[in-house]
Amino acid sequence: MAGLRMGQGVLRRKPIEQIEEGDASERLTRTLGLWQLTAIGVGGIIGAGIFTLAGAVANGTAGPAVLISFLIAGVASAAAAFSYAEFAGMIPKAGSAYTYGYVVLGELAGWFIGWDLLLEYTAIVAVVAIGISGYFNFLIKDLGAELPTWMLGAPGTGDGHRVDLFAAVLCLFIAYLLTLGIKSAARFETVVVVLKVLVVLLVIGVGVFHINTSNYSPFFPFGVGGAFTGAATVFFAVFGYDAMSTAAEESKDAQRHMPKAIMYSLAISMVLYVLATLVLTGMQNYKEVDPESGFSTAFQSVGLGALADVIAVGAIIGILTVMFTFMLGVTRVWFSMSRDGLLPHWFAKTHPTRHVPVRVTWIVGVASALIAGFLPIGEAAELTNIGILLAFAVVCTAVIVLRYRRPELPRSFRTPGMPVVPAIGVVFSIWLITFLAWETWLRFAAWFALGLIIYFAYSYRKSALAKTGRPSAEERGEE
Repeated sequence: MAGLRMGQGVLRRKPIEQIEEGDASERLTRTLGLWQLTAIGVGGIIGAGIFTLAGAVANGTAGPAVLISFLIAGVASAAAAFSYAEFAGMIPKAGSAYTYGYVVLGELAGWFIGWDLLLEYTAIVAVVAIGISGYFNFLIKDLGAELPTWMLGAPGTGDGHRVDLFAAVLCLFIAYLLTLGIKSAARFETVVVVLKVLVVLLVIGVGVFHINTSNYSPFFPFGVGGAFTGAATVFFAVFGYDAMSTAAEESKDAQRHMPKAIMYSLAISMVLYVLATLVLTGMQNYKEVDPESGFSTAFQSVGLGALADVIAVGAIIGILTVMFTFMLGVTRVWFSMSRDGLLPHWFAKTHPTRHVPVRVTWIVGVASALIAGFLPIGEAAELTNIGILLAFAVVCTAVIVLRYRRPELPRSFRTPGMPVVPAIGVVFSIWLITFLAWETWLRFAAWFALGLIIYFAYSYRKSALAKTGRPSAEERGEE
């Protein structure tokens, strides 16, 4: 009997009709419009993928076939994007995949998606900060300046390196920006996204005249498998809309605007990714592409040193938007989990006038600063992909389940090709997971185990649903 009650408990679902925003001290402000949301999405997608990962994957994993890597990742991401768009229009609340999983698959599934995203998004912030630091170091050297060796990288990344100070400070800066309030922060994000897109268009427009087609041969120097491995690596560069969807509760008209913003941001970003990777591998042989500052060194190699500096500055400024989007995402997931009682309510308190979760924002800022400052980029990046891919698989599964369980629910956007398209998202996501190293699985298993302990020791009993008494008919799966 106790086992039956436990089973009902972990499977209890949050009824869509009863999702509340909490009291005044646990409420966010609706201020974001369609183009601000789209800018946040584009800001999260375009960044490290073009300015850092494209060069790293081209150099050591896929060669010119990095283009195929991005296309494969883009297909998987698009299938998941349709599912996110349907949920975003139907459940306009903070939390994104965590909230969707909680509503459809139950509390334990929702908990693990949320718990997973806390680590993944925080690690992404750190990875991107390290990537910006690489461009910063390139710029400093190119200007003839020299910084103390101890502050140029994490231990093990070079002789005398002790901490990546620039990366750590960037994480704290983004945390500070987010504590100013979503309206001010989103205004900054929109301006910087426009500047970033202009830099990418400059790269494409000038670089296309310096393409040497012989650099495309061999196109698959690491074999077709290299392109697929590259897809698993760059996958985290073709999402961002999922983190943007955590801001649904801060959108003025989330049910109409969120689905559009998700689709617009992914479409814009994929076009720019394809064109940029063609230019990068066409300008320079993949063996000579710098893994840390690919485009700057590529332009430098064809005698455009001044433009290389402009690109480096654009990369530093532009990639900030990725950090912004994912730190926004992790703080809103943490906020939602706390408001639901799965984590202490102390974290769900918002600033009395700015209405943002200041407490969790600073905690995430410090945590990401420590990761960025003391872990090499490879180790930090390995913390990101597996959890995001699993979250995508869960969301794609959940959209199918809810379509058949509750077909009468109003949906401002409907995933096309149901259930084939979301099923493709599930298959692609799980398939890409198989390309990740066993060390990644080990780290994820350790985080998963810690999550289990916290859930059954605290969250199971403290959950808001646990205090409402007997589950509703919907929660039990009855009609």
